[in-house]
Amino acid sequence: MNIHEYQAKAVLREFSVPVPRGHAAFSVAEAVKAAQDLDAPVLVVKAQIHAGGRGKAGGVKVVKSKEDVRKEAERLLGAVLVTHQTGPQGKQVHRLYIEEGSAIEREFYLSALVDRESSRIAFVVSTAGGMDIEEVARTSPQQIVTFTVDPATGILPHHGRRVAQALGLKDDLAKRAERLAAQLYAAFTAKDMSLLEINPLVVTKEK
Repeated sequence: MNIHEYQAKAVLREFSVPVPRGHAAFSVAEAVKAAQDLDAPVLVVKAQIHAGGRGKAGGVKVVKSKEDVRKEAERLLGAVLVTHQTGPQGKQVHRLYIEEGSAIEREFYLSALVDRESSRIAFVVSTAGGMDIEEVARTSPQQIVTFTVDPATGILPHHGRRVAQALGLKDDLAKRAERLAAQLYAAFTAKDMSLLEINPLVVTKEK
């Protein structure tokens, strides 16, 4: 079963994964209300469809006012987004996610998936956050680190350290990466997931 970004972030919150505040909206009025409730200087209006590549297709917009949220909501709701994953027919937008903006310092890629060959959960980690991971794998495979977790032991501290090392994180950020790996593994196994993807995983300027 595929779920939308706002639903996925609600699941991650259950496992104490830090995610920005946000609200789903099914109408222009709900989008404006979400912006009012968030009361943030920067907001992100995100189309919710089951496909990647939303940003390149105009489905993710950073705005700085409630009026801009209204304009983007009017533009997106009911529109058809065509991305590299939808095919030429595209997908119609029926819902939005209004999220507070983040002051991003660095972007990474992190995912967990079922590795059919080893029957284990694999982590895929890359410093090339915000990019199409398939394209990164094709053009710069050295930027991707992959490892599996033995189900007999589950997630261990050295797995988290490997994530931190792959991302070049040190000190407190490395500890946070270790904690994040454990939280994601717990969510993955508890919810019986087949794929959990965070793109981008960010380090904010506030850290």
